Amino acid sequence: MAVSSALVHESAFSFPVPIPYDKPYLPISAQIELLRERGMGVAADQVEAEAWLCRVGYYRLSGYWYPFRERRNSLSDSGVQTIEVLESFRPGTEFSHAFNLYVFDKRLRLLILDAIEHLEVGLRVDIALLMGQSDPWAHRNPNNFNRYFRCVDPADLAVRHTKWISYLDAQAARSREEFAKHFFEKYKDPFPLWISIETWDFGTLSTLVNGMKDKDLQHLADKYQIPRRTMLVSWIQSLNLVRNICAHHGRLWNRPMVIQPAPPRGNEIPLFQHWSGNTYAKTRLYAVAAIIQYFLRTISPMSTWGNRLKETIAAFPGGPGLNLPPGGFPQDWIDEPLWRSEPKHPTSREMATEQIAPSS
Repeated sequence: MAVSSALVHESAFSFPVPIPYDKPYLPISAQIELLRERGMGVAADQVEAEAWLCRVGYYRLSGYWYPFRERRNSLSDSGVQTIEVLESFRPGTEFSHAFNLYVFDKRLRLLILDAIEHLEVGLRVDIALLMGQSDPWAHRNPNNFNRYFRCVDPADLAVRHTKWISYLDAQAARSREEFAKHFFEKYKDPFPLWISIETWDFGTLSTLVNGMKDKDLQHLADKYQIPRRTMLVSWIQSLNLVRNICAHHGRLWNRPMVIQPAPPRGNEIPLFQHWSGNTYAKTRLYAVAAIIQYFLRTISPMSTWGNRLKETIAAFPGGPGLNLPPGGFPQDWIDEPLWRSEPKHPTSREMATEQIAPSS
């Protein structure tokens, strides 16, 4: 078994010593030969392997053959038990195992993006209706936000709300949408909230939610049947992270969530009892999938997204040492009430939204 020149330690308390980067450029043929030398089977699908390496790239695909690399237990110099990830592949590993996992992850990302789009559009409407009723430009008035958003950011000594407004104005000025061109030709004022919000990305929306006053946050939390307003903020921030991963084609299926959605306390949300005490589920994709499903039960009750997720996960590809738990999905998760409850009767708006949703 070949050991990497810089061993990867699967331990939270052990890190490899940095070394100079000395790996040479390799053409496609040499990349395939290197994979063969490390124990990956390529002969059966060499033409397809060359096509994938040309189209997707060695480095991106390496994240998908990483789970197939061999491991061994060892002790560090300080006596800490670690797991060394070797350069060699587990016996029976084929190139097809890696690209099948890549295709699965791509389908999963598209499915997650589809759901987040539903949530984002619904959240935009709800915020515009809530804040816009008092003032068409309510979002431009710092007094409509909490103290944190009105204060100076020590990182650059600029007021957070002022920076946010400057970013909005720059986005509006760059917009090539017909409605933007028409608006600025006819009016001298900046966009009112219900127009401005349609030019925002999810990160801009998340920033506003984080800056909202408690009473406004609680109004939204009540609408979505979320027990605490701080939980709503946490969920939106976590969804923003996942949306960015998906939009930038990042690996998703076994990725730890840097920004984790706040779990409920005790029996706050009975539908979450099966995972709220599961540390692994809380820090991986399953927690995000669960909050998406919970949101959709309110925003789009007739959504079939949960069933499509079940179908996608059921198609998880196999391979030496490969299994689904890295995504944090608990055993028998599909039998939990969160995923098998009958949908509610839809409104006309929800029916229209579901009719235009993609089927994949």
